[in-house]
Amino acid sequence: MSSRHLTMISLGGVIGTGLFVSSGETIHAAGPLGAIIAYAAGSLLVYCVMLCLGELSVTMPYAGSFHLYAKRFIGPGTAFTVAILYWLNWAVALASEFTAAGMLMKYWFPASPAWVWSTVFIVAVLVLNLLSVRMYGEAEFWFSSVKVAAIAAFILIGAAAIVGIAPLNGTHTAPWFSNFFSDGWFPTGILPIFSTLLTVIFAFSGTEVVGVAAGETKDPHIAIPKAVHTTVFRLVIFFIGSIGVMAALIPWHRSGVTTSPFVMVFQSIGIPYAADIMNFVVLTAVLSAANSGLYVCARMVWSLAKEDMISSRLAHTNKYGVPVAAVLVSMAGSLLTLLTSVYAADTVYLALVAVSGLSTLVVWVIIVICQILFRKELKCENKSVAELPYRVPGYPLIPILALILSAFALVLILFDKSQRMTVLAMVPFVLLCYAWYYVRARVKKGARRIANEEDKSKR
Repeated sequence: MSSRHLTMISLGGVIGTGLFVSSGETIHAAGPLGAIIAYAAGSLLVYCVMLCLGELSVTMPYAGSFHLYAKRFIGPGTAFTVAILYWLNWAVALASEFTAAGMLMKYWFPASPAWVWSTVFIVAVLVLNLLSVRMYGEAEFWFSSVKVAAIAAFILIGAAAIVGIAPLNGTHTAPWFSNFFSDGWFPTGILPIFSTLLTVIFAFSGTEVVGVAAGETKDPHIAIPKAVHTTVFRLVIFFIGSIGVMAALIPWHRSGVTTSPFVMVFQSIGIPYAADIMNFVVLTAVLSAANSGLYVCARMVWSLAKEDMISSRLAHTNKYGVPVAAVLVSMAGSLLTLLTSVYAADTVYLALVAVSGLSTLVVWVIIVICQILFRKELKCENKSVAELPYRVPGYPLIPILALILSAFALVLILFDKSQRMTVLAMVPFVLLCYAWYYVRARVKKGARRIANEEDKSKR
């Protein structure tokens, strides 16, 4: 894959229904300025993590890189746990995307059952991922391009309405930014900004897909740094720009409570078929996220199998380099998750969602720790940092800042009653992963010892 594929894959993993549908709720909860502050803080954390990941990925461009870095710099148990957590995160997300896609199609075909459309999209995404890596990258490039074009148009048209060039509710009156301070700068108070920050951080999950795809990227020393900077830069523009336009054109107390703020803005400006346009864009966003999700899941399974942490049969690839078995297993896992959302929504599925919700933050922390340990290894080996093809600027301030912001987000989780379930579910799940890895490793070691003893006795 090229740098354009890598950039769009990373954007595709982040820009989804959270921006197109749920962003209005963020403004409603934290107020216009509070929402922008929360997204700015989230962007800063993402940028710090991506810089750390960029240094690791350029130096060691592995497919499924997170757990391989953890294996080298922390330990194999941590590597296995991180990979499983990240796989689960995307498997749960993948299941929800297929459900959402089916529901979105009912907007145009209300008489058709949602599961039929979900099945169609499951097959389509599966076929895309079973083709060559380049075909997957090309499909994701065009999926993401639709979203990017829609957001760019939204910001430009909204900006025109803000200054009075485009009509708003039938008039050319320029609202400017009066909605930002009409009810005070922080109409809901300061505290909602912090609770919103947690949602914002999770909204940015997916940027780290750059590291997963590094091993299948052409000229990673050029493509990865470019993807890191352009991805974060575009995310800042798209998220903060969109939030700014929404907040300027829609009063915060009416913003996105029942309707997508994108639809509300387009309708107020008088754009025809606004709801149809946004339904198509959101559908594209959902399919893009599903496409990226299956890719990431499959590469995690393949990488675990290659490292003999799970069955090595899942590491086989076809002549195009596609890990077919890993793709099929990942899709099966996602479909099982989908079934639990129907038949065990209040028990198993709730626990899976809770664990997957915190896994992104855990992965980010592991990435930063690995980058710090990588620098310490270089120092111990008397190697110069200047020899690195790409390095984190402002080291060690950038990784330290990333760890501080991550710790702050974790504290927010502990104090937020609605999010506390994530920690309560995460701790036993992590312990179970560690136990599974070390018990399996001990059993395999014992089996090898017995086999060696049998070989000696035969001789």
